[in-house]
Amino acid sequence: MTTRTAPSADDFLADFRTMSGFGATANGGVDRQAASQADAAQRTWFRSILEARGFTVRFDRIGNQWGLLERVPGAPFVVVGSHMDSQPTAGRYDGAYGVLAAAHAAFRLASAWDSNERTAPKYNVAVVNWFNEEGSRFKPSMMGSSVYTGKLALADALAVTDPQGVTVGEALGAHGFLSDWEGPEAAFCAEIHIEQGRSMERDGVTIGLVHSNWAANKYEFVVHGEQAHTGSTVIADRHDALLGASLLVVAAREIADAFPGKVHTSVGQLDVHPNSPVVVPSRVQLLLDLRSADEDALAEADAMLHRRVAEAEKAASVQVERRTSHSWPVTPYQPEGVELAAKAAADLGLPYKEVMTLAGHDSTNMKDLVPTVMLFVPSVDGISHNEHEYTTDEDIVAGLAMLTEVVGRLCDGALED
Repeated sequence: MTTRTAPSADDFLADFRTMSGFGATANGGVDRQAASQADAAQRTWFRSILEARGFTVRFDRIGNQWGLLERVPGAPFVVVGSHMDSQPTAGRYDGAYGVLAAAHAAFRLASAWDSNERTAPKYNVAVVNWFNEEGSRFKPSMMGSSVYTGKLALADALAVTDPQGVTVGEALGAHGFLSDWEGPEAAFCAEIHIEQGRSMERDGVTIGLVHSNWAANKYEFVVHGEQAHTGSTVIADRHDALLGASLLVVAAREIADAFPGKVHTSVGQLDVHPNSPVVVPSRVQLLLDLRSADEDALAEADAMLHRRVAEAEKAASVQVERRTSHSWPVTPYQPEGVELAAKAAADLGLPYKEVMTLAGHDSTNMKDLVPTVMLFVPSVDGISHNEHEYTTDEDIVAGLAMLTEVVGRLCDGALED
């Protein structure tokens, strides 16, 4: 067995800069939507750095990319990673940092095992780049981990289409990112991610130990009206789908304002048909979500939303169809994983605190399958899903050290029953 020198922090930062070039935008961000050309190029590059370190790279039946290091034949794997797909105009850190940190953590551990700096592991390591976590091109989000964990049927996921009518199966197949393999057997999971909020920077901590997620209700509404001339049609005769949709946008904000600090709401996408300057829209599709750490507050906000839907139908003389919905409750990460991470942070001398995640992550699926550790590093000014998203080199390097220690302890069997 060839012993490879562990990559340095400078090596990690150099790889991060290279990775950030795939789908780079003029304003310093990335556009690397799932199964796009930029995503395919990045995946090909990522495969090369994994294979150069002796990892076996495979794609599963929903296009998740796996870098496998099997040191204990037949033993299950510690799954570690995040996602490299992005929003259309996104920052360089969201998701992608966690995938690259997972790879470099595994490289460091492999070197330590080879040189006997660490005792031989009890579990193998699987670095994962989850498919379509963002849900910007294909809906729903967290698709790859949802199929892997059995929360979403494979056939349903493969049949999803993007706005141009391309299916997930077609997009993945075009790049050779599909197989009939179900993926490795997981024993534990770890993920590191930027916080996407301000609390850690405000409190001066380097590591966030995620102990639970917020609940969320996500809806796809279609507002049905009637196409008409914007100039000649009498206002009283109009069935304006965009007016109805606009009332829902305003309702979402007013619902959030009714629960200050407790409920977050948003409408992130509107598709207007026929989208002509002289036509009253006949149909508008919108995605609306509600989130809260308080499930009672979320239920109350949800009831308010549906009352406002009925009011919008009457006010705009339209019909509102609830086409799809996607929700998840407040669920904790395993306390023993949070404790393991706290001990690792203390041993490394890294300031830490327990936090909740307001956003969805692939680890929120994985924690329902196996014991899972979720870690955050700070986001400067809390900026995310924005080309100006930023986390300092010092913090992403500290996060890499933290992730390496956590994954090493999971490989040692620290969370065994």
